[in-house]
Amino acid sequence: MLSKLWKRQAPQMVGIDIGSQEIKAILLSKTADGYKIQNYTAVPVRKGAVVDHDIRDTEAVLESLRLVRRGLPKSLKFAAVAVSGSAVMTKVIYMDVSLSEEEMEAQIEIEADNLIPYSLDEVSIDFERLSPNITDPTKVDVLLSACRTENIDSRVDSLDAVELDVKVVDVEAYALGRSAELIYGQLPEDATQKTIAMVDIGANMTTFSVVEQGETTFIREQAFGGELFTQSISSFYGMPSDEAEHAKITGQLPRNYMFEVLSPFQMQLLQQIKRTLQIYCTASGREKVDYIVLCGGTAKLEGLVDLLNNELGTHTIIADPFQGCLHSSDVIKSQLQPTISKYMVACGLALRSYAQWRI
Repeated sequence: MLSKLWKRQAPQMVGIDIGSQEIKAILLSKTADGYKIQNYTAVPVRKGAVVDHDIRDTEAVLESLRLVRRGLPKSLKFAAVAVSGSAVMTKVIYMDVSLSEEEMEAQIEIEADNLIPYSLDEVSIDFERLSPNITDPTKVDVLLSACRTENIDSRVDSLDAVELDVKVVDVEAYALGRSAELIYGQLPEDATQKTIAMVDIGANMTTFSVVEQGETTFIREQAFGGELFTQSISSFYGMPSDEAEHAKITGQLPRNYMFEVLSPFQMQLLQQIKRTLQIYCTASGREKVDYIVLCGGTAKLEGLVDLLNNELGTHTIIADPFQGCLHSSDVIKSQLQPTISKYMVACGLALRSYAQWRI
C-alpha cells in the first residue's frame, strides 16, 4: 500500500489526463534547455463517461483510450495518470525530521485511522517528504495523499487494457503545479522565487495549484467550468447543447452574446477565482499571489485575462510553455500551440519521468 524504495531514474512515461470531455496524452523527452514534445494526442470521451473524475462508463473510456494508444509509439510501455475529485484527500502533516522513509511509513500506517476519513480497506495511501517545517526545525512537512482504491484501479485497469503499464498515479492538482516548471520563461525573471497560482479551467472543474518557489503549497477544486458557459448559451438562445458547444468554439454567436451570456459567466468565474485566492491568502498569511497562469480549455475565454488583471491587480497570462522551456518540431508546434494550455496537467504527469520516484 505504501512505497518503500526510492529509484533514481524513472522510466519514460506518457502523461495521460482523463477528463470529462476528452483524454489528452503527451510524451516528453529531456533536452539541455528544457523538454521536447515527442508525441501528443487528444481524443473526445462520450458525455457522461467521466463524472467528477470518476470513470462511470468503462467501455466508453476504453474506446477513447484505444484511439489514444494508436497515436502513441508502439514501443511505449509506461504511463502516468492522475486522480482527483471527491475520492482524493491530501493533508500536510508534521513528522520528526530525523525519521527515515521506512520509519515515516510505519508511523503513518499506525496513525492513518485518525488522519484519513475513509475506511482503510477502501483507500490507497502514499506520502512525500517536503521541506523542513518553518516554525519548528526539528520537524519536516510531509504530504499525505489518500484515494479510494477503486478510482485508482479503474484507471490502472483501463490503461492496462490498451497495453500501457501505469507506473505513477498522481494527484491532478499536484501535476498541474509541477507543470509550472515549463512556463517560467513566460514570466518575469523573478518568477521562480515568487508565488504563482496555476488555474486550470476545465469543462466541469476548476483546479487551483499555488506554487511557491517551485513547490506546490496549496490546492483546491471548484465544481465550475466551461460546460456552464455552454449551458448558458443553450438556455439563453434555445440551442441544443451540441449546437451551443459548436457555436462557442467557432464564435458563431449572436452579436449581443458578450453582454447577454459572456459577461455574466466571466463575473461568475472571477468570483470563483477570487474566493479561492482569498482562502489561500487567509491560510498562508500572504496578501496576494504574484502571478496567475490560466490553463485548460476555457482559459482563452475572450476578455478573461484583462478582467483578472484589472479586477485582481495580478499579472495574469495564459499558459504557453512554448514560450517557456517546452520545444517541439515546427509541425507539432503549429498544430498544438493554439490549444497547448489544456495540456498542462498531462505535461505535469509526463514530467514525472524526470523526477525522483518510489517503487
